[in-house]
Amino acid sequence: MGGADETPFARGGTPSPRRAGGARVLVVDDSPGIRSYLADLLELRGYRVDTAEDGRSALALLEAGAAPDVVLLDVMMPGQDGLATLRQVHELRPELPVVMLSVVGQARTIVEAMEGGASDYLNKPIDEDELEATLRSVLRRRLLEDERRALRERVTDPDAAIWESPALRSIRSMIDQIADTDVTVLVTGESGTGKEIVARALHRASSRRCRAFVKVNCAALPAELLESELFGYERGAFTGAAGRKQGRFELAHGGTIFLDEIGEMSPPLQAKLLQVLQESAFTRLGSNREIRVDVRVVCATHRDLHQMVREGHFREDLYYRLNVVKIAIPPLRERPEDLRRLVEVFLDRYSAHYRRPRPSLSPVLWRALEAHRFPGNVRELGNLMQRLVLLGDEAAVLEALRPEGAATGDRLGELLRELEESAGALPLREVGRRAALEAERQIIEQALVRTGWNRKQAARLLGVSYKTILQKIRECELSPGRGA
Repeated sequence: MGGADETPFARGGTPSPRRAGGARVLVVDDSPGIRSYLADLLELRGYRVDTAEDGRSALALLEAGAAPDVVLLDVMMPGQDGLATLRQVHELRPELPVVMLSVVGQARTIVEAMEGGASDYLNKPIDEDELEATLRSVLRRRLLEDERRALRERVTDPDAAIWESPALRSIRSMIDQIADTDVTVLVTGESGTGKEIVARALHRASSRRCRAFVKVNCAALPAELLESELFGYERGAFTGAAGRKQGRFELAHGGTIFLDEIGEMSPPLQAKLLQVLQESAFTRLGSNREIRVDVRVVCATHRDLHQMVREGHFREDLYYRLNVVKIAIPPLRERPEDLRRLVEVFLDRYSAHYRRPRPSLSPVLWRALEAHRFPGNVRELGNLMQRLVLLGDEAAVLEALRPEGAATGDRLGELLRELEESAGALPLREVGRRAALEAERQIIEQALVRTGWNRKQAARLLGVSYKTILQKIRECELSPGRGA
């Protein structure tokens, strides 16, 4: 989607100016004459301009989601002065460059401002050519910093290891091919396969990566609330609309909007979304003023939209508008080669996040995982590994897996089948408890065999006390003559 002229603010992210002219400037000055003069001057030179009469008004704009590329801030203002405003701007948006405006003779104040993080300063009365040169310099520095930040984010991508998966390499390649285009992308796949990860990877790989990534779950809100969430509203548009609210499309300007579960959107909203995709413009509820936006649209669904079109539940014209590029993510059960890599990724992630020891999976648990069909896909696997890290007990994971998951010939599998076939079938919790005990017995026995039945060395190897290892040997009825 492309847009121009009346371009709203965008929330979050770090704006990356496409060029100096066309960047958004926030002018903060208590003098109406200076605000008007600077706004007219900058707009004539191709900038988009917003103004604020004092520091508090400017901060209110930023807190509401405004995302200027640079701020022109007067030093001397009644009430909250420019220096106090500068400090708060940097607390709120540390990446946002601020150029201070001062009258001649305020050298000490300017030094204090520069030490406080101002990017540059200009003396009043303002020289037009100097203003233009300063803005271009500040915006160029910011663009370079944005690119460095984006590179750091790409290098430290938390999902980087997932893309090494053989099954997802082709998807990663497709993402790289289309990232810098503005085509609409439809991501399909069962729940839990990682559709949002694909959408975020697409955003990070694009030239929009320094702008906002805005997610909207179309299934989470009723139609009337979803419409106001997407497109915003004016004060008095409906009962309870006490003030103006920007919609998600406005907040995503310059960036990406991710419409999750698009198949749940009502037909009237589908028609309005189609209009936005065609015209790159919409109106807030309660307004007749057109707002133009420049937004990349990525949609996701676990439903068969083509079938919904045939059944009359989804607009055919919208379907073909969304389905310019389709990325289909296969379920986890169809890519078993990914299982071990994903387990390692999740164990590393959650161990670091919760500052817990990184557990090692027993052979029994590995076999159970490899035989499980994972109806919840990658999300289910992630939840299981999170549980394992937090509780440190394989029983909690085994309880969530179906008993028939154990491999043929495995001692745990024999136990599970025996429990399953026994009269008056045992509760799943008891199945999990016995399965975990057998898994624990195997691990302890392996440690004892490796250490030649040196109980102290086995205890150190397993990270438990000598007293604990003696207790476990008795509980599991282990003896040197049993073998590994």
